Amino acid sequence: MSIETKTNIKMVATDIDGTILKWDFGFTPEVKNCIKKLSASGVKVVLVTGRMHKAATFLADELGLDTPIVSYQGGMIKENKKDGEVFYRKDLDPEKAKEIIKWAQNNNIHINLYMDDILYVENDNETIKKYTDARFIEYKVCPFDSLEIKNVNKILAIKYDDADTVTEWVNYLSKLYPELYIVKSTPYFCEVSNKDAKKSCAVEYLCKKWGIKKDEVLTIGDQNNDIELLKAGGIKVAMGNGTNELKECADFITDTVENNGFVKAVNKFCYMR
Repeated sequence: MSIETKTNIKMVATDIDGTILKWDFGFTPEVKNCIKKLSASGVKVVLVTGRMHKAATFLADELGLDTPIVSYQGGMIKENKKDGEVFYRKDLDPEKAKEIIKWAQNNNIHINLYMDDILYVENDNETIKKYTDARFIEYKVCPFDSLEIKNVNKILAIKYDDADTVTEWVNYLSKLYPELYIVKSTPYFCEVSNKDAKKSCAVEYLCKKWGIKKDEVLTIGDQNNDIELLKAGGIKVAMGNGTNELKECADFITDTVENNGFVKAVNKFCYMR
């Protein structure tokens, strides 16, 4: 689909990692300035991420955003302030979570367990160090069997050195648990969530809350978990570094994150003062 003219965009719902945040986990000056201009023009810029809420707040602060943050693939919408209001929350069923945990334990698979926006792991290994060092978040190490499994935001299975195996996990778990939302959020991450913990559900909730029509929303992302995000937009943009599956869902393919693809898409489709 080809879109050639600027439209009256009232919301830009954007993924973070690989979309506005570079692989070195920094924002370019151009991205920061673009988001500042969008906000000044009255456009609601919403961060829509698979990250935990705590791992997105400092990024929202750096960008000067006061809009609610969509975290956990759409499993939570929460204000970006201390003791902020939670507008939307869809947790993973505790019994299903226990089954996923047991599957991981039986197969020696590293998982991050998120409960009440706290990250738990069973082993303090290189996988969790690599994951958290890049995101500046804390975690707790303890046997999962010692925890009361409830209020589960999501489960994340990680294998940094084998993307094909992660794809196998996604396919296997999707067949075993069709009632859950299971998606690959990076080549190395398999995410397990509530079926309504999708980026599309969260964006649609905010549109209804703010009285914004679908055709007034620009959605943009780079990974397969952003397919749901793009579905919620009137203008669907895939990053140049995006997956082939995502690009097939897009109206427009912009440049890469390293080349300010977000800024180029906004300049193409959004009016700004």
